[in-house]
Amino acid sequence: MERMEQAFRTALDGDAAYRGLLARDARLDGRLFVGVTSTGVYCRPVCRVRTPRRENCRFFETPAQAEAAAFRPCLKCRPEIAPGAGFAWSVMDASRTLARQAALLLASDAHAQGCDAAVDDSGASVAAVALRLGVSDRHLRRIFAAEHGVTPLQYLQTRRLLLAKQLLTDSDLPVAQVALASGFGSVRRFNAAFAGSYRLSPSRLRREAADGAPRTSEGLRATLAFREPYDRAALLRFVGQRAIPGVEHVDAARVRRSVRAGLFGEHAGWVEVEFGTAHYGSRAAARSAPQPDSRPLVTLRCSPSLALGAGGLIAAVRRWFDLDADPLAIDAALADLPGGAGLRLPGGLDAFELVVRAILGQQVTVSAARTLATRLVARYGEPVTTPWPDVQRAFPAPAALAGEGAQTGADADPVVAELGAQGIIRSRGAAIVAVARAWPEIAPLTAPQASPRALVERLRTVPGIGPWTAAYVAMRVLGWTDAFPPGDVAVLNALGLDRGARGEREADERSQAWRPWRAYAVLKLWNSLEPTP
Repeated sequence: MERMEQAFRTALDGDAAYRGLLARDARLDGRLFVGVTSTGVYCRPVCRVRTPRRENCRFFETPAQAEAAAFRPCLKCRPEIAPGAGFAWSVMDASRTLARQAALLLASDAHAQGCDAAVDDSGASVAAVALRLGVSDRHLRRIFAAEHGVTPLQYLQTRRLLLAKQLLTDSDLPVAQVALASGFGSVRRFNAAFAGSYRLSPSRLRREAADGAPRTSEGLRATLAFREPYDRAALLRFVGQRAIPGVEHVDAARVRRSVRAGLFGEHAGWVEVEFGTAHYGSRAAARSAPQPDSRPLVTLRCSPSLALGAGGLIAAVRRWFDLDADPLAIDAALADLPGGAGLRLPGGLDAFELVVRAILGQQVTVSAARTLATRLVARYGEPVTTPWPDVQRAFPAPAALAGEGAQTGADADPVVAELGAQGIIRSRGAAIVAVARAWPEIAPLTAPQASPRALVERLRTVPGIGPWTAAYVAMRVLGWTDAFPPGDVAVLNALGLDRGARGEREADERSQAWRPWRAYAVLKLWNSLEPTP
């Protein structure tokens, strides 16, 4: 992985990057962007417009670098939908890890604030992120510039403008709502920033994109790209086996589910994520392209109630479906394990839900855990209006399972007793209630790029949550690529090892060869025990 990334960095020096551009090498998508000096536009390496001459090309690692050099995004290949670089803990160099964590934390904070405070007051935001990462403000700025080639302010401004471009292209949200959803505090400031960077108004961009991907007037529609190969069947099978009736519905190409209030907006809502192939781009770009640009994409739709939280929702969906993974690097590291190419690590939209479901799944089958979760939703979940009759209920919020506060013990706790009436044994019911009451403290540890080990350690302080459950939660919630839940019976069976300390020790020794992709190895081993679909 490190050698591959180093090769990409070397490629940015010139001729090798141009060869990748000539080949429209999908392996470089999201890792390389080309600015064309004759047009002032920057593109993804997979763009289908006529290939520019070598002397007119400048190469960048990120959209922020391209925009800092005064290039504007292509309307055809749409850099805003490109896959990300991946997760920071898959990178070995400590400074690069910190810089990537800082970028994602800055973006996450900006989404959470829902205004342009993070952009306009970047000093305060960078200082806060530096404190969370345990480094000085000055050191963080230095490594941020070294890794990303831009300042934190430039990075955040590019993120917001690209989100706005995506919303203008894919939805019919009014410009004022686009401004708020992308993090600007006023339409005036949004229009000025957009025109200053892209040399056209938001309304003009919307007109130019009129013949691109179809837009929707109901909520939000967003197009998301990823790197092939992608084992869609395996991911949808994993999610479908665990889908809670009434909350989530999965079929051969899509997932539909409810979203409880407070996650991406004040009110509850719904999302639909669908795999497909789409043609996208503006009318002018389509005329100049030598051939139609038809690539596998993910389409996200959500209810109007979630549209203003679009930035955080899009980022969460990318994690949910692991759209930023580097499948070639993962597959190469796990070549000795069974299974096909392009396996992804499923996440989720609701960290609290994943924690509760992990507790319910302790020492029972997937089907039994799903039955318990269904009862929990029926008793504590809230109704949600959606377009589909099979998705009509939201997973319970932490407050619904916390009850009145601390009790004298599990035996006397009325919430634990109610959970027991649903078939949830006392120890697991007590663990669920304890997590719900501690959620204000635990929730920050589930934010993007939070430390997986910090989350594991905090969860293990909850009675009833052991090492396996804590590691599994970090794997699903944070996308911890190197998670290896200890003592996993299915892993031991797949490896042909005996249960007990000796087998666990041998499994851990074997797993060292799979780092930093051990979570994907766990999935491959689990899948190897399932009947062939």
